[in-house]
Amino acid sequence: MKKVMGKKCWIIPDCELPESGEGLLKGHESVIIVNDNDKEATIRVTLYFTEQSFYDKIEWKVKANSVRCFRTNNFSDMCGFAVPYNTQYAMKVVSDKKIVLQYGRLDNRQVNLAYYTTLGYCE
Repeated sequence: MKKVMGKKCWIIPDCELPESGEGLLKGHESVIIVNDNDKEATIRVTLYFTEQSFYDKIEWKVKANSVRCFRTNNFSDMCGFAVPYNTQYAMKVVSDKKIVLQYGRLDNRQVNLAYYTTLGYCE
């Protein structure tokens, strides 16, 4: 029997969508999800903000045994929600199947671009 990797609940505490910035590569945030299951995963996303209410009307689908990248500056990936630029927020990701989640940010608001990626906290 196949051992399925991942967890069902993830928190990304340090999100901040940068503006496009300078240069050929454009600033962005990505949430990359691997679904190691034999069935599609349905994922509910909640965004938490410092100065405003949370937003919980985002749903993602990731096909069985596949990977998918969701960009926070893509309206269709965020189910029509416009994530504000340069605003600190956190993200909770809850899946009906075990998943593995990775977060990445490319910030090139200045000439010296910064890119980092990290796993979220999982439970």
